[in-house]
Amino acid sequence: MIRRVSTTSCLSATAFRSFTKWSFNSSQFHGESLDSSVSPLLIPGVHVFHCPDVVGIVAKLSDCIAAKGGNILGYDVFVPENKNVFYSRSEFIFDPVKWPRSQMDEDFQTIAQKFSALSSVVRVPSLDPKYKIALLLSKQDHCLVEMLHKWQDGKLPVDITCVISNHERAPNTHIMRFLQRHGISYHYLSTTDQNKIEEEIFELVKDTDFLVLARYMQLLSGNFLKGYGKDVINIHHGLLPSFKGRNPVKQAFDAGVKLIGATTHFVTEELDSGPIIEQMVERVSHRDNLRSFVQKSEDLEKKCLMKAIKSYCELRVLPYGTQKTVVF
Repeated sequence: MIRRVSTTSCLSATAFRSFTKWSFNSSQFHGESLDSSVSPLLIPGVHVFHCPDVVGIVAKLSDCIAAKGGNILGYDVFVPENKNVFYSRSEFIFDPVKWPRSQMDEDFQTIAQKFSALSSVVRVPSLDPKYKIALLLSKQDHCLVEMLHKWQDGKLPVDITCVISNHERAPNTHIMRFLQRHGISYHYLSTTDQNKIEEEIFELVKDTDFLVLARYMQLLSGNFLKGYGKDVINIHHGLLPSFKGRNPVKQAFDAGVKLIGATTHFVTEELDSGPIIEQMVERVSHRDNLRSFVQKSEDLEKKCLMKAIKSYCELRVLPYGTQKTVVF
């Protein structure tokens, strides 16, 4: 069940105007990055909260922001039916002079302890460092190219530390020139079925905040995932479950499917079974040849991966049980 907050429910109008964080549909940002242009003195922040469901959580979070002079711009709550669990995301603006960043962490942590929160995360995009990520890919590079261009345009709020691939690329290619021009290192690590070079990969990515598999066609072992200990996001060539093995797009083409899709999910030890973050579909027909079929599939993969990463960076993705996600 989705529970919405309004000025006629559990918050007074004054308290509600002082609350904020993520948003599902009600936020005026609605999927866009927070913009500090609202006021030269006020800057935006985002807070997500996950805890057992009890009375008073919304009021306490709202009072915390209001007491520091903050103003809530968007607020969303999700309480699953027949489950004692609470999720919220709020977007707010505040004066960093009146509410220093370090004090904000302490204030939200106090509330987290009070409600035995499983997760309480706050980000201030203009003050906090961007997420550091590494990109892994194999031969296909359409997702990498899309991410690099979005990053260059400032539409991907991350710092790309390096690109790792098990396929070598010539130095005079567009991708290699782009990486060199922007100071992003490229690491070619040849893999075999017997040696996945995971120790070398780990040394390159151990200081990142999360990893993106941008069509990386190698399996990461359970030992690597446990050792890395942070999120790994993968783009899959279809709606899960779907065609598996080699040339999945051609398999779908040969089967005469009428819908194709793409799935972005978290990586777990079980192949293609991690919690889903985003899925997209597009209709195809008998008029599509293999080339147009592949082009539509690749376009879906790029869009699906970009939306998932943007949602992740904006704190819109929360774990829901062991196999699902809440995406605000």
